[in-house]
Amino acid sequence: MHTITDEQQWIKKTGEGDHRAFKKLYEAHVVSLFRFLRQYSENTAQVEDWVQRAFIKAYHNIVSFKGTSRFSTWLFTIALNEMKSDFRRTKSVILSMDGFYEQRGESEEEQFVWSDSMKVLLRELDEQKRSVFLLFEVEGYSHAEIASMLNIGENASRTLLCRAKQQLRTQWECMEKAV
Repeated sequence: MHTITDEQQWIKKTGEGDHRAFKKLYEAHVVSLFRFLRQYSENTAQVEDWVQRAFIKAYHNIVSFKGTSRFSTWLFTIALNEMKSDFRRTKSVILSMDGFYEQRGESEEEQFVWSDSMKVLLRELDEQKRSVFLLFEVEGYSHAEIASMLNIGENASRTLLCRAKQQLRTQWECMEKAV
């Protein structure tokens, strides 16, 4: 586990051209970034491409990182923009839920799995609700960080989270009644 001070040193050293420092940043964030982006595509190669492009952009623009947010917030924003840009270019639709997960342990390295029922319910959420829900509930970002990542207001983030939970709850109840 790394500390914020470690991360700040790695960022500073990366800005000075230290490739080993960037490797530490990469190792600290690659699992959570891949896990998050995996929720938008079942195509592993596509997700790996988004992760790679996000890290490349982060590396080339590290000197523009101001430190006003966590590095992971900045990195996730870059990755979300890469994903959205890719979808706009290919006119794909964000549908796959095969990568959705639920934490089963405390370690980042542990496996995550959503039930098939929950995959169906999450698929029904629009992209913004799904992103806010996952960033807040699964990844642990604050509403301020989510607002920054998605270019929305903090109140919008709170509202989207509330609506996502409400929609999931309602749909879950309907599924339970049908069974």
